[in-house]
Amino acid sequence: MCGVLGVVATTPVNQLLYDGLMVLQHRGQDAAGIATAEGRTFHLHKGPGLVRDVFRTRNMRALPGNWGIGHCRYPTAGSAFNFAEAQPFYVNSPFGVTLAHNGNLTNSDALKRAMFEQDLRHVNTNSDSEVLLNVLAHELQAAAKGHQLDLDAIFTAVAGVHRRCKGAYAVVAMIAGYGLLAFRDPYGIRPLVVGTHTAPGGTEYLVASESVTMDALGFHVLRDVEPGEAVFIDLNRHFSARQCAEKTTLAPCIFEYVYLARPDSIMDGVSVYETRLSMGEFLADKVKQHIPLDHIDVVIPIPDSSRPAAMQLAQKLKLPYREGFVKNRYVGRTFIMPGQSMREKSVRQKLNTIGQEFKGKRVLLVDDSIVRGTTSREIVEMARAAGALKVYFASAAPPVRFPNVYGIDMPTRGELIATGKSDAEIALEIGADALVYQDLDALEASISALNPRLATFDASCFNGRYVTGDVTAEYLNAVEAYRSGKAGDEDSEDSRQMVLGLSSNEEGQD
Repeated sequence: MCGVLGVVATTPVNQLLYDGLMVLQHRGQDAAGIATAEGRTFHLHKGPGLVRDVFRTRNMRALPGNWGIGHCRYPTAGSAFNFAEAQPFYVNSPFGVTLAHNGNLTNSDALKRAMFEQDLRHVNTNSDSEVLLNVLAHELQAAAKGHQLDLDAIFTAVAGVHRRCKGAYAVVAMIAGYGLLAFRDPYGIRPLVVGTHTAPGGTEYLVASESVTMDALGFHVLRDVEPGEAVFIDLNRHFSARQCAEKTTLAPCIFEYVYLARPDSIMDGVSVYETRLSMGEFLADKVKQHIPLDHIDVVIPIPDSSRPAAMQLAQKLKLPYREGFVKNRYVGRTFIMPGQSMREKSVRQKLNTIGQEFKGKRVLLVDDSIVRGTTSREIVEMARAAGALKVYFASAAPPVRFPNVYGIDMPTRGELIATGKSDAEIALEIGADALVYQDLDALEASISALNPRLATFDASCFNGRYVTGDVTAEYLNAVEAYRSGKAGDEDSEDSRQMVLGLSSNEEGQD
């Protein structure tokens, strides 16, 4: 999971990009980067940490130019942060391209071998984003007419990327001397939206992961980038768009609506906040079936993303709603943090109870989802320590039983608390008196009811069905072996190839 944005403006964009990354900080806290351009000259600064820590005044002064891209990063391949993998990436041949990517390629290693053996390109890191950049650069070279690019060549190159790359990707890229290119994978798994702003010098364009960026920077949302579509804004700020994929299906990641996106964003025509209210409506019906309402004294959300669902649930069930936890906003998201002890310590640092809301009461805690169960277990213990007589737990999402391979660094199946367990067993493990999960069809309905066009989702972490159709059991086993480091020396290279390349048979399908 990452945040990307790109701007073509009439005035310097370094501050716009910085402000936009601050708005998208929730999508990535490991690293940040900005690349700007003056004509054919790129300026780049990136580094580990939060946006505010990566960029100082001297760094901002070294980023001149009226167009640029930005990126904030979470790792997506289960490895510790490597500075060399911070984005944007840059390649100088054939035209000079910088690229920032949100998502994850599932055939990255097969592409990497093809880069070396056929395209005569070198990839210097294990990042699939660098692989994607080199695929794009190669396709631009193949589509170019002589030594020049035109719109047809650029869109033809994106079509080549779609044919070769498998998985999820929302991309912003700069082509030196030409303009800003943005495109989305044929399933639209990761979000991408484009907006405009009327400035004294003419129309300016912004492409970003979430619409909230438009609101914060004073842009008007034009529309979402369609699955398989590419948009291009040249240096004269002329906007062009074209469908570049042979076959498309709108199947956004359902976890974006559950947890990842900010509630004030509109994604594929649907308010994230409204979907979370709707989730609460459906979850209320499920709670009513499993827990007698006269056994619940109060509904308390786990801040922040579960708050809308908890409020709506309480309202529908006519139960008191209270804030029982205070959140320290300077601690990162715990389900992505490495190491069990670090996650457990982080939960206590992140949340503190308001004792009077628990003492002597039977409480229903509402969270957006349960992944490892670490946070849930700690929270139940905190509620009991604060004096709760009973602690019930409700999840606005179904049980997470499968890893996400499209850009969210979720744990292996063995680390997911729901793997191989019943709801009662999970309740026992987190220490709750009862546990209620949202049904998947109800979760999907809470979104599609707001936009009937959204009839298909990538819900693979809940149902194990991967929309791209190329993720096999062997691939998932190899992912887990690679991430856990349990593969032996003899098997480690095969595991890594399966993790990022599916199988050797995939190479011939480029």
